[in-house]
Amino acid sequence: MSSPALGEFLRTRRARIQPAAVGLSEYGRRRMVGLRREEVAQLAGMSVDYYTRLERGQGAGFPDSVLDSVARALRLDAAEREHFYALVRPADPDYNYCPAIRPGTRRLLDSISTPAFVIGRHMEVLAWNGMGNKVFGFAAESGCNLARFTILDPGAGVFYPDWEPVAAETAAYLRRHQTRCPRDRRLTALIDELIAGNPVFHRIWSVQAAAGAPHGSRQIQHPVVGRIEFGYETLDLPGDEDQLLVVYTVDPASAASEAVDALRARELVGVH
Repeated sequence: MSSPALGEFLRTRRARIQPAAVGLSEYGRRRMVGLRREEVAQLAGMSVDYYTRLERGQGAGFPDSVLDSVARALRLDAAEREHFYALVRPADPDYNYCPAIRPGTRRLLDSISTPAFVIGRHMEVLAWNGMGNKVFGFAAESGCNLARFTILDPGAGVFYPDWEPVAAETAAYLRRHQTRCPRDRRLTALIDELIAGNPVFHRIWSVQAAAGAPHGSRQIQHPVVGRIEFGYETLDLPGDEDQLLVVYTVDPASAASEAVDALRARELVGVH
């Protein structure tokens, strides 16, 4: 069975590399940016027909040595390489999704003093702690889905002052799970809904980002205490491939810490 996503990914990766950057002469009239298929095949040490099969999504049976050569030719980083292999060999296309929170995960959330929550494969919020609710208002929105909020809610651009990087990370997260579980119809429907509902997200999705940032900084415009600059860490939960723990942090003695302390002292529900 062919994989259109595999071909799309490879085309975007060769389009970003100029021949001169990899020691190739630019010959003939070029009607496209980046490398031609035959140039990738030359760099990878394989026939054009063999590489074309791969780009047509027919990667079943390709040995690791060939995939490694293509990855080197296209200068894939570690996250892109992992994504490439997953596209060629989906781990479990019929994987059943059961988003249950383990009691230990629940206790871990409750032990964290800063905002923390767990999201599932479709970016649905499965559980949160008290500060997570005070910042995001999860309890006020039944079935809260961070992807729908980020991409489709008109208020997301206010809540996330630096919205586009958040949207890009949303795309990367969803693509990661789409690659793992390509027959998840609910996930496919969600992605289609987001693409149709926001043209900027459509552009972001077409970039084919393979992975989001596992940590970094994020600004939130809170309706009660104003702008808060958080750090964040995302952690895969052992034994729960479909779940991601997100923890927001603040530097002690910072304005963000003072804002979080002010929220901690309030009974606040329903921020979104």
